[in-house]
Amino acid sequence: MTEPSTLDIMLWVVVPYVAVAVFVVGHFWRYRYDKFGWTTRSSQLYESRLLRLGSPLFHFGILVVALGHVGGVLVPKSWTEAVGISDTAYHVVAVALGVLAGVCTLAGAAILVYRRRTVGPVFSATTRNDKVMYVLLVGAIVLGLGTTVLGNLTDHPHDYRDTVSPWFRSIFYLRPKPELMAAAPLGFQLHALVAWALFAFWPFSRLVHVFSMPLGYLTRPYIVYRSRDPRLGNRPVRRGWERVR
Repeated sequence: MTEPSTLDIMLWVVVPYVAVAVFVVGHFWRYRYDKFGWTTRSSQLYESRLLRLGSPLFHFGILVVALGHVGGVLVPKSWTEAVGISDTAYHVVAVALGVLAGVCTLAGAAILVYRRRTVGPVFSATTRNDKVMYVLLVGAIVLGLGTTVLGNLTDHPHDYRDTVSPWFRSIFYLRPKPELMAAAPLGFQLHALVAWALFAFWPFSRLVHVFSMPLGYLTRPYIVYRSRDPRLGNRPVRRGWERVR
């Protein structure tokens, strides 16, 4: 494998580390200074029919895509071979699940984008930030799905576990190997660059809701909008749950 060029180092070493730094520091900054903005800015109030169809397709699809990336990128090839999973079996399962999840995610995203463009109140509530987020998100999905489908249609699928996966892991080992990613096909390279751009933009978008975990809902008492108890104003309010009469 040839020595990486200056451009390779910039693209496959500098860009990933900058994106990771912005991702981590950006979330800390957002949570520290913009807690009230840490929300999905739900538009369900304006329209629910298309949302009921597009949202589950997108969210369940992207969850499977994320799990597939974790298994395909973080798990070394030697580990799957050690437990007896052949390359052929791994490839068939990965492609089948990846294409199915990618199509569902893309279909869900298309419905959500169509909804934002055609439903007046939802369109009015869409910010420039949202538009940039959708471009990066849909771009990453299209590039990933297109690379997988095109490689299999031409019967020349690239084994990303020999290049992309070890390169990605090397970033977090602090021993980056840009020459591996430089040897990958253009489609994988574009997919990786758009993904890093999405990660860098993530803390400043509505995507931060992914890290919201409302554990307080388990112990928070219910909210009484109107009480029928005439004595409520004459006695102290106790913390926690109360029996409903």
